[in-house]
Amino acid sequence: MNGRVVAVNVAAGDVAEAGRALIVLEAMKMEHALSVPHAAQVKAVHVAAGAQVAPGQLLAELEPAP
Repeated sequence: MNGRVVAVNVAAGDVAEAGRALIVLEAMKMEHALSVPHAAQVKAVHVAAGAQVAPGQLLAELEPAP
């Protein structure tokens, strides 16, 4: 669904542990935290707080944690 990025909690190069909220979106007056199910390293972040996003849009790239 379409939404707005409320917060970006990671940057490229960060290692995110399982369950960490990477990006928070607001859609239909509700906040949705996007988290990782297992440890991962953030390869790139393609959005910033305040950006409008659409379904299917790439928000961040992850790779297995070292």
